[in-house]
Amino acid sequence: MAKFLIQGSYTAEGAKGLIKEGGTGRRAAIEKSLEGLGGKLESFYFAYGTNDVNVICDMPDAVSGIALSLAVNASGAVRISTTPLLSVEDVDAACKKAVSYRPAGAQ
Repeated sequence: MAKFLIQGSYTAEGAKGLIKEGGTGRRAAIEKSLEGLGGKLESFYFAYGTNDVNVICDMPDAVSGIALSLAVNASGAVRISTTPLLSVEDVDAACKKAVSYRPAGAQ
């Protein structure tokens, strides 16, 4: 499973829908969407500031994460950004990979 951080900001219409449904209604809707794609909700928090909602979830693959992002953003009710999250073990494995790279302008 791939883990994602999803952060979103509601539009005026989205905020009206949130007021109507309440926080638990939105969490249930997101949970249903995730499950429909084979994913699972890990945590769901509302906040104020730049992001109104913060979600951490597991998805079967990156394609499923992108599909969710496209559907949610297309709704116009909320604008989300979807960030893949990496475990410390993923970073350890990446650190061990040899990479042939030359910076611009270097010989």
